[in-house]
Parts: sequence; C-alpha cells; structure tokens
Amino acid sequence: MKKIDILKEMARVIDVEIEALKSVRSNLGSQFEDAVRMIGGAKGQVVVTGIGKSGIIANKIAATFRSTGTQAIFLHASEALHGDIGSVGRHDVMIAIGKSGETNELNDLLRFVKKSGARVISITSNASSAMAKLSDIVLDLNVHHEACPLNLAPTASTTAALALGDALAVALLDARGFRSDDFAQHHPGGTLGRRLLVHVADIMRTGDRLPRNSPDALLPAAIVEMTRKGIGMTCIVDDKDKLLGIFTDGDLRRTLEKHDMIKNLRVADVMTRNPRSIAPERLAAEAAQILEKQSLGGRLVVLSPEGRLVGALTFHDLLAAGVV
Repeated sequence: MKKIDILKEMARVIDVEIEALKSVRSNLGSQFEDAVRMIGGAKGQVVVTGIGKSGIIANKIAATFRSTGTQAIFLHASEALHGDIGSVGRHDVMIAIGKSGETNELNDLLRFVKKSGARVISITSNASSAMAKLSDIVLDLNVHHEACPLNLAPTASTTAALALGDALAVALLDARGFRSDDFAQHHPGGTLGRRLLVHVADIMRTGDRLPRNSPDALLPAAIVEMTRKGIGMTCIVDDKDKLLGIFTDGDLRRTLEKHDMIKNLRVADVMTRNPRSIAPERLAAEAAQILEKQSLGGRLVVLSPEGRLVGALTFHDLLAAGVV
C-alpha cells in the first residue's frame, strides 16, 4: 500500500468538494428560480433519474422531495427504457442528473420523455451537452475537477448535485409553507414523527392509574395511594377534581425531617401548591422539555383549562412512547 499523509489527503478531498459547492452557489441564479417555479407549478409528480453514482444521488433527491411534501419518484434510466417509462406522464417534471450530459441511455430516455409532453430539468457540468439541449432548464454545476486524484471517480460532482437537489427541495418546502405538522405526516414511524405527532393526551395516565387524594386525607392514606400508583406522587383535588396541589416523595422526606409524628397530619398541610402543569393537547415533546429543564421529579400533572385534573405524565411514559 502506497504511503501517504492520510489526514492531508482527507483535507484535500474536503477542500475540493467545498470548492465545488461554492461553484454551484455562485454559478446558479435565475435558472434555479425557474426550476423551483416549474416544479412547484407542475400538476404531476417529479421524476428524478440518473445512472451509476448519479443514479444513487437521484434516488436520494427523490426521497428528500417526498419527505418535504413534493410528490416524487426515482426512475433508473436503463430500466425506464425497458418498460418503466410508463411511470412518466405528460404533467410530470423530470430531473435528469449526469455530469457529462452525454450518457446514451439517459439522453434516449429524455427524448421519449420530451415526446410525452413532460418537462425536463437537467443537472450537469456540461451546459452544451446533448442532455442540456434536450432540457427545458439547465442547472449547470460547473464542476470539472473531482476529488479523485485521477479526476475519474464521481466525488465533487455528486456532492454538488446532492446539495443542489437539497436546495430545490427546501426552496419548494418554504414556498409551499410546509410546516412541522406536515413533516410529521410524512414521518409517522420514526422518533421525529412521534415527537411531532404524539400529544400529552395520547400517553398520560388517567382513571385508576391516576393517584389522587382529598385535601383532608391523612398522610398515611396519601402515602398508600402514592405507593399503589407508583409514580412517586399523589394529586390533591377537591370534590370537583380541581387540583389544589401535589404530594411527592420529596415532600414526604421534608415532612419527616420536620415532624416526629406524621400519621395525624393532613396532606393539604404539607403538599406542594401550584405545581407545574401541562395541557392535554400539548405535544408530548413539550412535556419532555419541561421535565428536562426543571427539577420536577420526572412527573407532570395534566390539567384542563379550568384547572381540573385530567391526567399525569412521567418521564418513563415519554420513554415508553418513544418521544425521548
């Protein structure tokens, strides 16, 4: 194996790719705006295509479009010529990626696509190529030097194409007013989706799982309720379930320090008044932030707008729901 300065080579590769990104940023202007408007105004879907390493980048760009609210598919150029071209309709926009713009399969595909009435955006480093001439809009990467020392392996050019695809997707996201709720609808299965979709009401403890005592309850009864429900506290409520306070294991320790005899103490006399609470319609992720920032013993009461106790939430509940 040839001896090289590995860290120096790493820095050189990254510097080449940074320069490629700078070239894209400075080289594109109105063409990029036109591309965003074309995609945003299309009645059909976005079809992203390429071959080889460009095909891998095209697949990722299509996935980014989908996750940010733009209907998109990836179509391999060679497979398209053997039956899959039927997935492209006349209202679609095709984004074709190819550094040289002279790949035969890709250009053959574009000729058929143009005949169907679909529009074409090309991402290339050869603005005078056959692919560029077949396109309605040309996004010229202007990347002619790869990070590969032989200037052969697609490296800087694929990095630039990927960044340009991200820029298109994010510009469309912003133009369409895509919100975090919309993003969550496209990611319901992952941690991100759970953080954006799960509300306090979905996972809070209610009914028989919710510890509660009246203000006149004696401390032994409150301790039994707190132990039986297993969340280290009990909620003190009036006869209409309005929260008056909470009694926690921390309150119990402080009470034992001050009193030799506790069995005749009323829980209302030693409870914590005005505890921090959250509404049931709030996101569970917000409850997690409250618990992380404040010393609340890993639990939170849930109140209605009228101050009525409707639930309780623990950090363990958030963990079990996959919110944290």
